Amino acid sequence: MTDYRKTDEALARLTPEQFYVTQQSGTERPGTGEYLHNHAVGIYVDVVSGEPLFASADKYESHCGWPSFTKPIEPANVNELSDRSHGMVRTEVRSAHGDSHLGHVFEDGPRDRGGLRYCINSAALRFVPKEEMEAAGYGVYLDQVEG
Repeated sequence: MTDYRKTDEALARLTPEQFYVTQQSGTERPGTGEYLHNHAVGIYVDVVSGEPLFASADKYESHCGWPSFTKPIEPANVNELSDRSHGMVRTEVRSAHGDSHLGHVFEDGPRDRGGLRYCINSAALRFVPKEEMEAAGYGVYLDQVEG
């Protein structure tokens, strides 16, 4: 089993925006994220810990300004916490092992796919293309990346 965790080395590799989003619970500007319009087949992992979070098969266009997913690829790797900041009540999404802030989950997603919209900051993610998944240690998820 892979040991997904936050390390000083991983934190040192983050860009200022990645650090702001994942470690300070920030949000990237809508429409600016690297993966917003990514349609490649693969898996999205935590930029800090590498833990698997979302599959390309569960990504959809929600027109909210951030990458959106209907469900996590590995539910145990995603924690959902109450967030009452900014005068709102929302559900924050954090990686379980890296404790990175990822974004929020809302109940306005596609009804035919469970009704959830995981609205995730690109800065919190690293994309692993399908052809690199096996070598990178994510081969167990190959059957989940295509719809």
